[in-house]
Amino acid sequence: MPSFIDPWSVFSNWPLCLGVGLYGIAFVLYAVALKQLPLNIAHPILTSGSIATVALISVLFFGEQFTMVNMLGIGFIFLGVTILATS
Repeated sequence: MPSFIDPWSVFSNWPLCLGVGLYGIAFVLYAVALKQLPLNIAHPILTSGSIATVALISVLFFGEQFTMVNMLGIGFIFLGVTILATS
């Protein structure tokens, strides 16, 4: 665990480093997407995509339940994004 006494110990915390690295990659990819798509389309697509991705990864890697309510919620999110993107 990182402490004020040994601040360099944060670099031995691999989950933290992995999280910061993945967040940095996501930021760069988001910036690239905003160059290609208008904000009113890119933001809902990327936000809903991340929600669906986290839900699916939590089922596959952490054994969480994927209920009908989860499926319906993600389906409604994608339906809303589709309606926004086509209008």
